[in-house]
This record gives sequence, structure tokens and C-alpha cells, in this order.
Amino acid sequence: MNQFLIKTNILDYDHPMIQKLIDERGWEKLAQDQKKKEIYKFIRDEIKFGYNRCDSISASEVLQDGYGQCNTKGSLLMALLRAVGIPCRIHGFYIDKVMQKGAVTGLLYILAPKNIIHSWVEIMDQEKLTILEGFILDKAYMCALMKNMKPDQKQICGFGASTSDLPSAINDWDGSSNTYIQNESIIKDLGIYDSPDEFYKIYGGNLSGFRKWIFEKYARFQMNQNVERMRNS
Repeated sequence: MNQFLIKTNILDYDHPMIQKLIDERGWEKLAQDQKKKEIYKFIRDEIKFGYNRCDSISASEVLQDGYGQCNTKGSLLMALLRAVGIPCRIHGFYIDKVMQKGAVTGLLYILAPKNIIHSWVEIMDQEKLTILEGFILDKAYMCALMKNMKPDQKQICGFGASTSDLPSAINDWDGSSNTYIQNESIIKDLGIYDSPDEFYKIYGGNLSGFRKWIFEKYARFQMNQNVERMRNS
């Protein structure tokens, strides 16, 4: 299990900012199950759903941003888990861009690739595999999505969510069950990796060239405005 605990360039849990957070929250002093639940809840709600400059930024940069999406929030979750001795790995996928419609609009949506890199975190603890994807959307954002749905509507595919039953979507975590929020738009399984570094070395980011420049300099700010508008609706 040692390979699921090591520090990497992306999982930089020795960064002073990350170590300070762990110390302030007292996570290392908690029982193993409580560590997992408290870190999960922190990532879900205190690191808001939003779009960083790219997928492969370090965990410490995600923490500094204070927001993230599936891949970047996942990196910070993994870094914090490993820092307190909880082994974890990354599982990569392609996901249909329709899942982001609403957060991504107009020409930006047209320019976005159909297949978007997606990932979730898998904890291997006490010989049990637990899948965590529900941390991607913060509670305030989830509540806003449900508030804006029609009274008889349950299914949603857009605004960063993809589930057949949003009101019953599991993103609270009891420390053992799996949690999902975007999995129903998965197109292709890209495999399991010890670290995000290995995953991005093979698959890179979602964008390159001109589209990457547009995203970093313009698109992500508009996308974050769309997300914040929904959160506050």
C-alpha cells in the first residue's frame, strides 16, 4: 500500500499551507474513520465547485484557490488523505461535455472537446475499496440546483451534475459507502493510477493550444461566474 501514500509533485502534502491546515483542523488526532469523513466534508463544502487554470495543478494551489472541479478537488482530497495516512488512488475517465452545459455556455461550449477528462478518488482502507465522486459539488451549489429544478424533475445532466435522481444523490458520506454526482455521463474508463501525476502524464489536460489559452485567460472566469450565479440563485 506504500505507493498509495507517497508525496508527488501534484500531491504536495508537505507544503506548509497544507500542513498548517491539517494541524489547525486536528485531523491527525482523529480516529481513522473520522479523519476520512472530516476531510471529505472539507473538500466538498469548503473548497467550492469551480474551474481552476488547469487539471494538473498542485494540491496546494487548489487549496490556495479555494475552489475546484472533479480533477483538482480530487488532487487536494488525495493529498490530505495521504498526509494523514489514508491510502488512495485516482481512477480516470472520459466524460461527455453535456454534463457541463449551463456552467459552460455559448461559443465556449461549442469549442469545448466532446470528451472531457474526469476522475474520482478511490480509498483502499482495511482491504475495502471506496469510490468518492460526490465531493465535487458543494452543498450550497447542490441546493441551488435542486431549487431551480421543476417540481417533478429528478434527472439532471448539466451544470456539473449528471444523475437520474438529484434529490437522492449521495454526496454526504458515512465513511464507507460510495458517493457519485457525475458518473452517469462517463463515456470511457481510462484506468486506475497511483497518482494524478501518472494519469496526466498519459492523458494531459482537457485542452491544448489556442483552446487552452482561451480557457486559462477568459473562459474559466465566465464559467466560474455562471457557477456562482447558480449557487446564489
